[in-house]
Formats: sequence, C-alpha cells, structure tokens
Amino acid sequence: MNFYFYTLGCKVNQYESQMLAEMLISAGHNIVNTPQNADGVIINSCTVTAESDRKTRQAVRRFRRLLPKGIIVLLGCMPQAFPTDAEALLEADIVSGNSTPERLPEFIEKFAETGRRIVDVTPHKRGEKYTTPALCNFSERTRAFMKIEDGCDRYCTYCTIPKARGDIRSRALSDIEKEAENLARNGFVEIVLVGINLTSYGKDTGLDICDAVRAAAKPTGIKRIRLGSLEPDHISDETLEKLAEIPEFCPQFHLALQSGCDATLKRMNRHYDTAFYRDLVGRIRAKLQNASITTDIMVGFAEESEKEFAESLAFYKEIGFARGHVFAYSRRAGTVAAALKEQVSPAEKEARAKLMGAAAKECEEAFVKTQIGKTAAVLFETYKGGINEGYTENYTRVTLKSSENLSGKIVTLTLTEEMLL
Repeated sequence: MNFYFYTLGCKVNQYESQMLAEMLISAGHNIVNTPQNADGVIINSCTVTAESDRKTRQAVRRFRRLLPKGIIVLLGCMPQAFPTDAEALLEADIVSGNSTPERLPEFIEKFAETGRRIVDVTPHKRGEKYTTPALCNFSERTRAFMKIEDGCDRYCTYCTIPKARGDIRSRALSDIEKEAENLARNGFVEIVLVGINLTSYGKDTGLDICDAVRAAAKPTGIKRIRLGSLEPDHISDETLEKLAEIPEFCPQFHLALQSGCDATLKRMNRHYDTAFYRDLVGRIRAKLQNASITTDIMVGFAEESEKEFAESLAFYKEIGFARGHVFAYSRRAGTVAAALKEQVSPAEKEARAKLMGAAAKECEEAFVKTQIGKTAAVLFETYKGGINEGYTENYTRVTLKSSENLSGKIVTLTLTEEMLL
C-alpha cells in the first residue's frame, strides 16, 4: 500500500516519522509525497499546545474527507497524553501512541484484514528503556536529525509532555555511533542531535551530552554535530569546556528561555532565573568563539502582568538573541497553570506576541550584522536560480550567487553584507 506522512511538532517527531516510514518500507509498503496518491495517511501528532491538538483533530477529519476509503492512522503524542480524546476521533481507523512504534506495520496489516478499528495506546512505564528503532537514512541530503533521548522530568506547570513521553531514557553510545556511520555512508555531513529533554541525556546511564556528541562525531565523513533545544540549568562550565574541545561541535546554543521575568519563571516551575541565564550566556560567549544563542519565548502566560511582560521583553533585548521563536501560552487541561485564575486574554496575547516578535526580528538583524567580515565555513544545502543557500557553524544563513551547485559542500568564505542580508 501507499502511505503519506503528515507530521506535526518538533524535530523528534520528524525523526520518528522518518523511522516509521523506513519501517513501513521494510514491511513492503511505499511512501508517497502527496495524500491524493495514497491508500492511507499516517498522522504523527503533537500535543505541546492546545493549538497542536486542534491541528491534529483538523488533520484527521480533513484526510478522512480526502480519502473516504483510505486507512487513517493517528499516532504520536496526542493519543499518548489524551487517549480518550484520541479514541473519540472516529474518523481515525487506527489510534496508537508513541510507546510502541514497532507495532505500526502489525496494526495496518490487522486492519486491512479485518476492517475493524484498532485503538491501542500503551502507557509509558517507570524504568522503561530507550527503544526507538534506528534510522538508516533521512529525507534531507546534507543535515540529518538523530534522536538520542526520550522523556522528560521537568514538570513545567504549563506542559503535558512528561505525560506524553514518560521518564528520561537515553540511547546507547554504540547505537549513536552506528547510526552516524550509516548517515555518513549516505552522504550526510551534519547531524543534529535531538531529544525531548536533550540535556538530560545520560541522566539514567551515567553519561552526559558530551559523550553523545563525541560518539556521533566519530565516523569519517561527519563534519558537524549540532544540538537541538537545551535546558539552561543543565549546562555546566565542564560541559562547555568539553564541547569546545570537539572540533565537529557547532557553537549554536538553543537555550529555552520561556520568559525573561523571574516571577513568571517561578510560576512556570522553570529551574533557573534570569541571573543564571544571563551568566550562562556570558560563559558560553567567553568559552566558544562566535557562538550564537537562539531561544523559545512564551508570552501571555497565566497571571503574566503588563509589568512582567515588560521585564521579559527587556531581558530578551538585553541578551541579544541570534534568533527567537515567539509563541503565546496555550492553556492545557490537567496542568497546574490551567488552574490559575488570572488568564491573559487572547487579544492581549496577540498584542504581546507582536511586540516580542518585533524585538526578536530586531535582535536577529543586529546579530547578523556582527557576522559581516567574519570568516566562516558554510554548509550549502539548496541551489535554486543560481543561488546557493546554507548555514555557518553558528547557524547564520548565507546565500551565494554562483553558476555551480554547491549543495552538500562546506565552503570557507569571508561573509559579506550581500551574503547575509
């Protein structure tokens, strides 16, 4: 059968969709690029916000209308966290979570034989091990994601992810190195290590994130290792010193901020304050040359006053992030924050998001200007209309006019204003 994948959410979900696609191919199925040519659709859901759940429900219904006789599969974080809500989406023929991905071919085969709806969401268990199957290839040609960790024990007051993903589980170093070898053989030169709580890698096995970076960098052909989203309070001076000693490590730190106000951070149950965050950024910039700091920041959190938002906005500008993802707080049923009485109105959230977004754009433009005149190694990824586009080690976007397609190549350049702006 032909299947189309529709993936919502983070890089971990993207990795898992690719892994599931390989699994289906091994079982004799085909993966197609458009749903119109499919016999079925695999919807890999996200549940990080209420908007994510809305998009999941919308996708299930839309694909059912498009393929009235097709197989609609709903899996991922939304069914794992809210199995009753997922089961209620009767348009889905198969409903599963993220705890047993290896059973997808089995579920499809069983449904094809019987025509009977399957709802099978296995809860995560205490002490379970990392079991995500390895990935042999990736859909991109220059940069590949590699999942090395699952689960979260942070319990931020706004978040359902610990419920959706279970406890911390770390991938074996030998498996990381083996997958990196496969990726190198397939022509990849950069690997982005991802996880649900990436900096907790090794917490359950006595290792740390630096061990994972070194393992992924071992194979010949892998030139760059980049890290996904990081929790600030897990990054020590020792960690920074170890990372600085790894030639393949890319000095881009995506440090999840969420708020630049201490009172808000405390209500969020984040495990740091702005003083710690400011100090960490300073230490990173001192220890790793030309490092970039990128982030996620939330506006309109429960009980966020105008004063608190102003503090957050000022802190964002002070740090001078190279890039920022701005998003509005989404009230999630069953979380501590959802029970707080003073919720910010949608209109006010939108207004604050615009102000924070403007600050993010201003900071990004200022950071890019600091890169003019610097010498950097650029990994080019795409070529269109005589323009090569790629990224430096610190994830600064670069364009280069050329008659030659440089995709997949790393070229050292002196960065000019024309390349960057």
